[in-house]
Amino acid sequence: MALNLFQSQKLSQKLVLTTQLQQAIELLVLNHQELVEAVNKEMLENPALEEIPGSRDEQFNEAEKNLHTAAEQSNKDTIDQNNGNQEEQGIDWNKVLEEHAKHDGSSNRAKSRQDDLPSIEATLSQSADLAEHLIWQLTLQSCTDDEYVAAEAIIHNLDHRGWLDCSLEEIQADTGVDEYAVEGAMMIIRQFDPIGVAATDLVDCLVIQSRFHWPEDPYIIPLLQEHLGNLEKRDYQAIARALEIHKEDVVEYHRMIQTLEPWPGRPFTESPNPYIIPDITVEKIGGEWCVKQNDDGMPRLRVSPYYRKVLSDVHASKDEKSYIKERLESADFLIKSIFKRQRTIHKVMNCILDRQRAFFEDGPEQLKPMVLREVADEIGVHESTVSRVTTNKYVQCAHGIIELKYFFNAGISRLYGEDVAAEAVRQKIRKLISEEDSRKPLSDQGIVKLLVQDNIKIARRTVAKYREAMGILPSSQRKNVL
Repeated sequence: MALNLFQSQKLSQKLVLTTQLQQAIELLVLNHQELVEAVNKEMLENPALEEIPGSRDEQFNEAEKNLHTAAEQSNKDTIDQNNGNQEEQGIDWNKVLEEHAKHDGSSNRAKSRQDDLPSIEATLSQSADLAEHLIWQLTLQSCTDDEYVAAEAIIHNLDHRGWLDCSLEEIQADTGVDEYAVEGAMMIIRQFDPIGVAATDLVDCLVIQSRFHWPEDPYIIPLLQEHLGNLEKRDYQAIARALEIHKEDVVEYHRMIQTLEPWPGRPFTESPNPYIIPDITVEKIGGEWCVKQNDDGMPRLRVSPYYRKVLSDVHASKDEKSYIKERLESADFLIKSIFKRQRTIHKVMNCILDRQRAFFEDGPEQLKPMVLREVADEIGVHESTVSRVTTNKYVQCAHGIIELKYFFNAGISRLYGEDVAAEAVRQKIRKLISEEDSRKPLSDQGIVKLLVQDNIKIARRTVAKYREAMGILPSSQRKNVL
């Protein structure tokens, strides 16, 4: 069969995302801090986009106005309390306001010493990692050249837990030194901070730390090496029989072992908690819940009037007009996109507030089941739009700073009445476990029975899944005999 080339026409429909539409979707996904950075970057790249003069100073002016009002009211109250005479030893609010006006509240304010200092973000330093921390200690040690080479190899073969990720034979083969140098390097490193580093496994790590903290104790090392499994199951009686000691002593040993660090490298791998700037604030004012969007640091934008005049200039070339027109359209679209983004977020938050009012009043245990489609249908947008709006966006309320995704939960059936949100059930489980008797901890089935009394129908395996997701141990490992 011969292959022939020919042309044909075909009519089809497909969705094409324009550059502007892609930009609008990207703006919708950004949180407050990312949006401010994106706007500032666009202002640098687009000359037709500019900030309204004095818009940022309005925040300072408003703060100064509030300060004046509070000061005048306090001064009036002080005079009234002193029968019309101002107290000589009181605060002179006029001087306070004059001093405040010198340093804040105006674009022409006096320059302070802190103005020339770099921002706190620019001065943040990154702490040394585990390898750097150990290498620094190694440089202070007296050792042979072979031991130093082997010690460096050991340090660079530690995993995130601080355990050795290879055998000593591999270290010897990679470095080309003899086994005595490798063993000497190992002894040197195991004396470094953090204690327990370069261990081969969990038992070895705990043994190293126990020898450092309790070198004279004759029982703790055999307990770790031979009875760690029974200790995990809290079978204190079996350990007491094997070591020929009292059960109370085994319990005390368990408490001692719990003070040890199974992962010595943990402090060097944990990243610092990121700073979260809420996009929205929900607070109760005058008995009514109010939604307020965070505009801190967000410049108020406008299309440059200068470039509008340039566009109408008869002396401008065609290429110049084409470029300016493109920049003006881009600036105008960005301003409209930001306005639509803010309006959509406000609508979504108002809808969440209406449906989850009990949460804002009484806390997480009153959270109701809710899905994205319910909010999307109510505000008249697509479900994917609600998903983008609630992703990586945070609201500040009386119960903390919470991601908007938190409010969307599947429903758990009740024996009678409305369903309850899965997150509310998790909070109830956490509360039940926190209030349990440590000598007789609640089993998963016992939690099921208590939830049934609270009109919540849930399976035991679901309780176990929620408990494990919250990082809570089973009842056998939560038991405290004393």
